[in-house]
Amino acid sequence: MTSESPRYADRIYRSGAGLLGGVLLLALIAWLGVDALVRGDARTRLLALSGMLLTAPPVVALTVRPAVFAGDTRMRVRNPFRTIVLPWGIVEGVRAGLSTEVFADGRKYHLWAIPVSLRQRKKAARRRERAERAARGDRPRGLLAEAQAAADAADGFRAPSDQAVDELNELAEANAAREEAQGPVEQRWAWELIVPTAVGAAALAVLLAAG
Repeated sequence: MTSESPRYADRIYRSGAGLLGGVLLLALIAWLGVDALVRGDARTRLLALSGMLLTAPPVVALTVRPAVFAGDTRMRVRNPFRTIVLPWGIVEGVRAGLSTEVFADGRKYHLWAIPVSLRQRKKAARRRERAERAARGDRPRGLLAEAQAAADAADGFRAPSDQAVDELNELAEANAAREEAQGPVEQRWAWELIVPTAVGAAALAVLLAAG
């Protein structure tokens, strides 16, 4: 009888703002495209269909698709047009500078799903300053100030992207030695988005050239 380590659901990291923006853009594309398909003549319908094929897949790729899945054995990075699978055994570290990056097997990969926000970092720094003042005895006054101080202490004074980087580095360190966390980098292109975009661009070019 063999004992196996318990497996947990993957942690998922993605940009809520990017996801919301993508949904709104797709709704706009659908509204304009469907309106042209219903009301337009034959050429207008072809132009609308080509335009939808050209614009919708990149919007999905840049806003809805990006995500990072972190499990017990690997990290799966879903970037706009490519998916990279990185076993923890070859992950050298994750860093958030002007962008979030993971280093593995001597190469660097960007994490589109975890954008770096300088505004969030400044906000975290202000919270840290408030906590330091409170530690020196300059206590906040009033219920709102006390509630803000409690929220500051709860979030660890770190921007969301920096918190995500800390968690990913902890997972990499904790799981790097696991036997099932070894292996090479795997990459796959998102042809389901690349092909429709190319078809839409080609069709639109032909229609515009034909006048």
